Amino acid sequence: MSFQLACPADLTPGSARAVNLTDASGTNHLVAIVCDTEGEWFAIDDTCTHADVPLSEGDIGAGCIECWAHSAEFDLRTGEGSFPAPKPVRTYPLTIENQQVLVDVDN
Repeated sequence: MSFQLACPADLTPGSARAVNLTDASGTNHLVAIVCDTEGEWFAIDDTCTHADVPLSEGDIGAGCIECWAHSAEFDLRTGEGSFPAPKPVRTYPLTIENQQVLVDVDN
């Protein structure tokens, strides 16, 4: 599954966007597309595992995103969260090709 931005420059370092993506089986995934403060791109589930709020609205650092509701920090590479997040969020493979952001929600 791919999500296309007009241009990857639409997301500047330190920003995120929530998108709904559908996998091959028809299951919807609410995914946060994140460009961290170092300019690296990631895709993770957009819902915090503690407070059920959108992570895409949180503060973004180098390789991490912090939930705005309670300050749990999630590693954008692994999905692991800090207290009080009870479990990690799912991460998805992401690549950028020809000005298109590609997220694999089928793995």
